[in-house]
Amino acid sequence: MTSTFPNISISTERLVLRPLDEDDAPALAEMMNDEQVGAWTDVPQPFTAAGAREWITERAPAQRETGRGLDLAVAEFLTQRLVGVVQLSRTDWHVRAAELSYIVAPWARGEGYACEAALATAQWLFGDQKFERIELRTAADNTASQQVAQKIGCISEGVLRNACIAHVRDEHGTWTDVRTDFIVWSLLPEDLDGADDHLGGGYTSFGQWN
Repeated sequence: MTSTFPNISISTERLVLRPLDEDDAPALAEMMNDEQVGAWTDVPQPFTAAGAREWITERAPAQRETGRGLDLAVAEFLTQRLVGVVQLSRTDWHVRAAELSYIVAPWARGEGYACEAALATAQWLFGDQKFERIELRTAADNTASQQVAQKIGCISEGVLRNACIAHVRDEHGTWTDVRTDFIVWSLLPEDLDGADDHLGGGYTSFGQWN
């Protein structure tokens, strides 16, 4: 039984989810330097172009090849503009479970791209890869991420108290750590019933992307 994700792309009505490419580096660096990304993720700040290239050429391929997960660029189908990233991590191949996370670029927020990309990833993971559980963790005050989880059908399972480190700027403009709670969400194959119609879901996957 396979223990690595295939090198694939996933297409929806508006988006293409595909492996990160070196041409994505400038937009990826700009996206990761956004205030919201700095607040809710552990992405180093400031995020450099060199950091973007390392992610694309080293970290993302290693994540897939070692079976730990999968990093996918989210691009608009018509323009090919990078609008986000979807990540699968903490993959357990025996249990067939993985953690899903998503980041949307500031220039693409409010378009429903996070829901569309997350739903397509879940459909592919449950359908093509025969996974049985997806887990999401959202910071207690990150309402935008929580809304995405709810819209794609996730069920809130509880709270991991004091388990998340978020970030705020102090009076000098320097990022500082603040502890908060994680809300844990789960998504099972049967939870997607009706989500396709509600969100206009549907995907097509293409193997051996190059």
